[in-house]
Amino acid sequence: MVAPFDEYPGVIEVISGYTGGFLANPTYEQVCRGETGHVEAVQIVYDPEILAYETLLEMYWRQIDPTDSGGQFCDQGTSYKTAIFYHTPEQKEAAEASKGALAESGRFSAPIVTPILPAGDFWPAEDYHQGFYKKNPAHYKNYRKSSGRDEFIWERWALNKSDLQEKLSKIQYHVTQENGTEPPFQNEYWDETREGIYVDIVSGEPLFTSRDKFDAGCGWPSFTKPLHKNLV
Repeated sequence: MVAPFDEYPGVIEVISGYTGGFLANPTYEQVCRGETGHVEAVQIVYDPEILAYETLLEMYWRQIDPTDSGGQFCDQGTSYKTAIFYHTPEQKEAAEASKGALAESGRFSAPIVTPILPAGDFWPAEDYHQGFYKKNPAHYKNYRKSSGRDEFIWERWALNKSDLQEKLSKIQYHVTQENGTEPPFQNEYWDETREGIYVDIVSGEPLFTSRDKFDAGCGWPSFTKPLHKNLV
């Protein structure tokens, strides 16, 4: 759960850990055995001047199966259950509104069961858990695929061809679905100078930030790096 948030603009720090339980400073083994009442969680420190809390909520929903009350994908058990932990009344209100909007969207046929809970003590996980996706990129990538998470996310959030034809312009559809190319110097964003995030128009996945954009003289938007190396 760290990777989707870790290098997003406005995110200062993402810490893996445990929360929601009754034992102080639990170990990974204790949590996994269900002895402490904790769930595995991430604590996200962010700058609200750059990143809205509502954006974090939207990103979270796109990473989980919110209809599974027993765990997530191949990981089942109390420590793998989903939850959103709020710190303020405003966060609670935003989280409940976001959950309600997801339920009303019809994207999932089953009820949305992810609870909205008050935040309690958060205990950072052991050092070897921190930044696991960076330390073990091949293992992390294989896990996401073999667990069914990536396939599930794609099936729930990607649009079908007819939906895409209705949503996208002709050139957008040609580029994203037919391996086409926009003409240089005659596309929407080659000379865009406003600050912001460039996202995949189909999936909504954040790809680049304007902070890394530069003029390569080629007539297409150019960036020194993606938001995260695993995104492109």
